[in-house]
Amino acid sequence: MFAPRSGGPLVLAALVLLLVGGLGAVGVLSFTLPTLALWVALCATWTFFAWFFRDPERSPGEGVVSAADGRVREVQERGDELLISVFMNVTDVHVNRAPLAATFARVGDAGAGHRAAFRPDAERNVARTYELTTALGPVRVVQITGVFARRLVSFVRPGDRRAKGERFGMIVFGSRVDVVLPRARLVPTVRVGDRVQAGATTIAREAP
Repeated sequence: MFAPRSGGPLVLAALVLLLVGGLGAVGVLSFTLPTLALWVALCATWTFFAWFFRDPERSPGEGVVSAADGRVREVQERGDELLISVFMNVTDVHVNRAPLAATFARVGDAGAGHRAAFRPDAERNVARTYELTTALGPVRVVQITGVFARRLVSFVRPGDRRAKGERFGMIVFGSRVDVVLPRARLVPTVRVGDRVQAGATTIAREAP
């Protein structure tokens, strides 16, 4: 399965390019070294898009689940809030999923610039913030752009409801996703450096 809205059309376009370009090259050039090189380039293009926009099915984990695939880059208490930040490499699945069953109360863009997403000051980058209403209180999920990842894709609008683990958006070509939770209600279950999967890996649980 491919990511909705962005992935399917690009993968299909790359496949059409592979077929049309490859068959055209064979018809004009016959099987020569340049033809073979073109075939390899077209196949590599299609393989890249198919791999990047993959969107496997996931079964929701317990508690609060990660909104993104990748590696945990920060777990920090900030006043009344608990921040859990995940860095997404270009090889990770890039579809983002709801950390809890929630209503998406507001979706807003802010920030400027495209610093490397792993830097602390990347919080000032162009970003999209989703304000969620959940049974545990208000939650924010922030998609943050990076040097190369500059396209933020949303699958939801304000007022939409999503179950835990359902898709709500994606970031094209890497970057990071922050989940901001109510500290009084939850304790983290991951540490910096842990690998997580969107919708499946538990990142926090209710405090006893």
